[in-house]
Amino acid sequence: MTGADVDQVREAIRNGDATLPPVVVTEALSKPASEPAFVSVVISLALIPIREGYWKRAGELRADVLSSGFKAKLADVLIAQSCIDHDVPLITYDADFRHFTRAGLKLA
Repeated sequence: MTGADVDQVREAIRNGDATLPPVVVTEALSKPASEPAFVSVVISLALIPIREGYWKRAGELRADVLSSGFKAKLADVLIAQSCIDHDVPLITYDADFRHFTRAGLKLA
């Protein structure tokens, strides 16, 4: 992510435009040494709602990615499915998410 990208993310957070898949909140808050300011930002962000049929679609997405011979960690699948369901681009440094783009995941 470039400096401009980081600025864009910060601006989205300030404007209230940033949303998080619920699983991201769990991952972010599970780090034992999380700074209080970080925790405050994470819990202040809106959550992407889970839509009807989410769990089934997530299972099918994972099966598809695994059958193609790629890694599909459960948390990654749940994050990807949340973003796919709402047509929300995912901002990530994790290259494993590229395996979900053929299912409709947009990476920022």
